[in-house]
Amino acid sequence: MIPIEYPPFNFRMKEENEKEWIFDELRKAWVRLTPEEWVRQNMLQYLVQIKKYPASLIAVEKEISLGEIKKRFDILIYKESKPWMIIECKEMNVAMDEPALRQVLNYNIRLQTPFVVITNGTNVYGFSLQDGTMEQIHELPAY
Repeated sequence: MIPIEYPPFNFRMKEENEKEWIFDELRKAWVRLTPEEWVRQNMLQYLVQIKKYPASLIAVEKEISLGEIKKRFDILIYKESKPWMIIECKEMNVAMDEPALRQVLNYNIRLQTPFVVITNGTNVYGFSLQDGTMEQIHELPAY
């Protein structure tokens, strides 16, 4: 497991039509505040503030095609103009188990990133994929 301490951040939130919304600083848009979105927003702040990953090279909630099926990944970080790390966010009560890992690995068939990460906000697991092998990592790599 990768230990992560999320940085304090003054999230902008609002309530509209009896629903809570949070402003996504990277997408520059208001999005519904769901339990999964809360995890995603905290992870994004960790990546930008603590790991110093460039915000301009982070894609959030974009569609990809897996054959004829359309899916949306949570977070994708680019490096040297190529996908470098994909992060799948789940809400806090979702187990970080084989189905969660399989989901991000399926996305990675298309994206071919050398790093995959799954998180439910509390538990974070990362893996390095190189030379046909998958090894667990114990910290997110420096950018």
